[in-house]
Amino acid sequence: MSPTKTTFRKKCLETNKKVSLQNRLYKNYRVNKELKRVLESLLKKKKRAKILFYYPLPNEADIRKTLHFFRKKQQIFLPFMEGKSFKMVPFRLPLKRKRFGIMEAGNSLRIINKIDIAIVPVVGIDKNLQRVGFGKGMYDRFFPTLKKRPFTIFVQLEPCITNKEICDAYDITADYYISSRKIISRRQ
Repeated sequence: MSPTKTTFRKKCLETNKKVSLQNRLYKNYRVNKELKRVLESLLKKKKRAKILFYYPLPNEADIRKTLHFFRKKQQIFLPFMEGKSFKMVPFRLPLKRKRFGIMEAGNSLRIINKIDIAIVPVVGIDKNLQRVGFGKGMYDRFFPTLKKRPFTIFVQLEPCITNKEICDAYDITADYYISSRKIISRRQ
């Protein structure tokens, strides 16, 4: 029996919960190291880029070290929940805990619909590098609002990949996938 998106998501979430604290620290180190390397490579040609980061939940890859490193050099944005999707707001402190336990920067009246790079957390991916998320569809609703598709990097602590096509046509696709043990690049 081939997995459905729902059963695959459940299996991936269970796998991530089993990662011990010591392993989690090491895996986060590896993810941050690769993410920083990829971003530095992408940003060699561009002095000031607009990057959408996420602020991690406890079961996601903790990319805060990379976020704080690039905060000094680039324009950094975070998601700000609005209805069934979100908008981007500049990363600024203090952050406040909102719906789903997500840390958010304060609201902004600026309308930002163009970014160069998006770093997106995933629960798993299918064979086409399409995202299996937490099931709310927020990133899938957000990406069509952008003027231009950004270079998209999926980040995950423990790899959870299926060799089947289980995602829908509207699920976003990665250009680059980073986990603690596996790295996949769509563009060579």
